[in-house]
Amino acid sequence: MTTRDGARGDEGDGPREPGERAKLSRLRDSLERLGMRADLHDDMPALTVRCPGTGPPVWVFVGYGGGYFSWQSAEKRHPVGDVPGAAVALADYVTGRIF
Repeated sequence: MTTRDGARGDEGDGPREPGERAKLSRLRDSLERLGMRADLHDDMPALTVRCPGTGPPVWVFVGYGGGYFSWQSAEKRHPVGDVPGAAVALADYVTGRIF
């Protein structure tokens, strides 16, 4: 299924924000420009950001009505309109510079 913005739509599991995958894809690209490894999942609209060393990955979702990227059980969030800022905030969190 493809949405109007060309992003792959979500199927099953109830309604989802149509642009979640596109938003997460832009975040992944920004993280990669910062040297972080991130993977977009095919089976659900989620991004995993790899931690340096052997730590577990950080899962990132689009939440709060499609307005925020969220991680750390939604305790951390950043507006989806500021993808570069979200990438920096996530990189700082993942590398342990911000808790």
